[in-house]
Formats: sequence, C-alpha cells, structure tokens
Amino acid sequence: MSETKLTGDAFELYCDVVGNPTPEIQWWYAEVNRAESFKQLWDGARKRRVTINTAYGANGVSVLRITRLTLEDSGTYECRASNDPRRNDLRQNPSITWIRAQATISVLQKPRINSSEDVVIRNSAVTLQCNLTTSPSPLSASYWVKNGEEIPGTRKASNTTEYKILKPRAEESGEYLCVFVFSNSPIANATIEVRAIPDITGHKRSENKNEGQEALMYCKSVGFPHPEWVWRKKVNGIFEDINNSSGRFFISNKDNYTELSITNLQINEDPGEYQCNATNQVGSASVTTILRVRSHLAPLWPFLGILAEIVILVVIIVIYEKRKRPDEVPDGKCAQSRSEGGK
Repeated sequence: MSETKLTGDAFELYCDVVGNPTPEIQWWYAEVNRAESFKQLWDGARKRRVTINTAYGANGVSVLRITRLTLEDSGTYECRASNDPRRNDLRQNPSITWIRAQATISVLQKPRINSSEDVVIRNSAVTLQCNLTTSPSPLSASYWVKNGEEIPGTRKASNTTEYKILKPRAEESGEYLCVFVFSNSPIANATIEVRAIPDITGHKRSENKNEGQEALMYCKSVGFPHPEWVWRKKVNGIFEDINNSSGRFFISNKDNYTELSITNLQINEDPGEYQCNATNQVGSASVTTILRVRSHLAPLWPFLGILAEIVILVVIIVIYEKRKRPDEVPDGKCAQSRSEGGK
C-alpha cells in the first residue's frame, strides 16, 4: 500500500489482527531509502502529532494517525503483530516472532495558492480569484466548487482562475473553493467564504387554528454562514423570547431552517404575533406570523347559524298561520249558507 499526501495534511493507517491468544500490536517507522532502520513509534511522538489507539478483544485493532505532516514524515510505516511469548526478547529474530504489514507514505510540499479574501455580498458584483504560484507536479486542471459541488463551466487548465458573481443575492453566498488538479500529486484547494445577511421566507402571514389543536410555524433562509435562530412572541407591544413554562412549545433548528410547534392551543394564552429571527456574522433579519385561535365550537358555528335560521323561519310561519285562521271564511259566505239552510 502506498499513499501520497501534502504537507499540513493528515493520514491514518489501520491494522486489524486475529489470533489466539490475541496478538500484541506495535507500530514502526523507517525513513525513505532506509528500509532496514526501523524505529518504534509511540503515542504522542513527533511533538504530539502521532496518535495511536489500540483495542484488544476477540481480535486486535489499532489506528495510527499523524497530523500536520512535514516532508520528514515520508517513509515506510509498519504494523507488527505477535502473540509469541518470546516476542519482546531482544535475543529473538523479530522477523520470526512478528508478522508485518507495511504502507509507504510520500509527503510532498503543499502547493502555494494566493486567493481572494473572504467577502460580504452587498449591492455590486463580486469577483473571486486564485493564483497557483508553486506546485509539486504539472497542473492538469482547475475548477471552482460551491458548497461541495463543482460549478459547471469553470474547469480549465490554468494556474490563474476566477469566478464572477454577477447578481449579488443571498442565495449566491456560501463556501467557495478553487481546486487545482495535478498529474502526480493530490489535489490542492483554497477556500473563500462569500457571506450574506440572512434572507428569510416565513411560513404564512397568519395561521388560524382551533382551541386544543397544534400549530406549526416555520421559517427558512438563504445566506451564509448558517444563522442562529430565535423565536419570540409580542407581549405588551414588545417581542420577547418564547416562555416555555407550560411545556407546550417545541423549537427545532437545523442550519437554514427552524420551526415552532405549539401543542394543545389555549384560546386565552396563545393567540398573537410570533417572530422568527435569524442572525449570522453579517447581520439579522426576521419575519412575523399572526396566530389566531378559535373556540373549539367554531366548526359548529355554520351549522348553528343554519339551524337558527330554520328555527326563526318556522316560528314566523307558525305565527303567520295562527293569525290567518280566523279570517279564512268571509262573513258574507257564512250568512248566505245560513239563509239557504232556513228555507
């Protein structure tokens, strides 16, 4: 196994050994071109840049990690394992009592990249620039990355590269990397942070719920860095942080998204104006939602209204019929029928 790294980087090597009894694991190192001059590595060596974590159970597992690499860290690294009772006897031949696995690590000088300073989006176009001044091997290509994804159309073979943000909007903010690819060494990059004040989109201007139900309000934003979220409610004309003494308020925040959930709504406590506020290193922004809570009888109001109209109509008809009955037979017809009967 062989691996190439750049100065300042880190690497890890793993060693997993099976045996009965469980073997002891050690790490050794030999400089370049001195493969026979191995020296044992210890946890905390090389000014505490070396970390060795080993665990023993049914098998033995060990991890060697070296950080802040220098050119002198190049060489051959060896994992040794043995359960031979004579393994640490200096009179024994190590090649007989220990099994070995090796990895070659090559550390190259990290390329030097001159890049633009971090920038804040205002009202004018932004130009990001990177210039590769030194490299360990010939350059193959360069390109730009935003938030972990390559920006289409930016790949070319040049030591100097730039990217223009023509429309200065919050959604264009983020972490930009200029990446340089080499033919015989690891890629190198430089990071430029493009920052912007949060631009918030709220849930709704107003939310209508019934007493006893649950209300869910949310806000999301664009803008980098990710903001800190705070929910507030207007009390006596002033927005105050949510008081969750009732235990019915639940707030969930994740990067550019937040939500406020209120369970078992109370008609006398919960209606009002709620504000979500997002704050990052550039500034802050907020939006407001009005929550209205209706009585639990509210769904019956349309039905009760129709029922009331029907009752009123029936009463009117009954009254009308009672008043009409005495006048149903005219007096003249009644007199005529009596005279005919007398004959």
